[in-house]
Amino acid sequence: MFNYFVQRLATIIPTLFFVSILIFGLQQLLPGDPAIILAGEDQDPNVIAYLRGKLHLDEPLPVRYVYWLGGVLQGDLGESLRIQKPVLELILEKLPVTIQLASMAIVIALAIGIPAGIVSAVKKDTAWDYAANIVALWGLSTPNFWLGIMLILLFSVQLGWLPASGYVSPAEDLGANLAAMIMPAFVLGNAIAAVLMRHTRSAMLQVMNADYVRTARAKGLVERVVILRHGLRNALTPVITLGALEFGTLLSGAVLTEQVFTIPGFGKLIIDAVFNRDYLVVQGVVMFTATTYIALNLVADMAYFLVNPRLRG
Repeated sequence: MFNYFVQRLATIIPTLFFVSILIFGLQQLLPGDPAIILAGEDQDPNVIAYLRGKLHLDEPLPVRYVYWLGGVLQGDLGESLRIQKPVLELILEKLPVTIQLASMAIVIALAIGIPAGIVSAVKKDTAWDYAANIVALWGLSTPNFWLGIMLILLFSVQLGWLPASGYVSPAEDLGANLAAMIMPAFVLGNAIAAVLMRHTRSAMLQVMNADYVRTARAKGLVERVVILRHGLRNALTPVITLGALEFGTLLSGAVLTEQVFTIPGFGKLIIDAVFNRDYLVVQGVVMFTATTYIALNLVADMAYFLVNPRLRG
């Protein structure tokens, strides 16, 4: 396992290097001169010259990349010229909000998707199977922004049970925080639950026909033990990968959902930065989320060894 871990780490470094080049290069393709845009309506030549020097826009592209990468390696992602704050500080401000939203969404997705997938596989070609597949198809087909608006109309406007939008820190009021986050978390978790259900069902159908499952049944083990201990444990390998990648996607910012519910997470941060041409914020947030995504993929690979004994042989 240790050798595999070292090998995976060795692949992460060149991957992150390539990602950094891609992020920086694509950022340069955006139209407009950042210095002129940030100078405002007056477009004072002195201000433009200052901004070009501060952003190294008067340097060749490879030199500008080296400046930016050097700062990233030292933990300096630059400074937002609009908000006048370090990008890393902005990320750390939004990170707890995004982590909470992503965590609640993935818990909801796991609580719905995995049991539904197990029932669908065990009860194959029955009404339970058809019902689970219909629910999964609905989850995959429903746009997040539409579902969010419908939930607001029902639970906020009609019933008055939950706030329509906004965010309250859990340190201030945990109850108000959960009330504000439950609808956006369900909207995000609903779509992921559908994907998890389909993958769990497919994996369970494969393992339930395996020799070791038939042997477990021949020994007289209770069906529940056969399903959960021998079937589910071996079927979780692809589900773990999918769950980790979906969690990484959520951490990158659920743009539409955060906009609908006015959640101040990564999605809103990066949208505001794009509209304001705050390029360093865009680069910093995307680099941070890409690193997190790759790290979560590594965690998923390591989890294989815990749930599947065959991989430890």
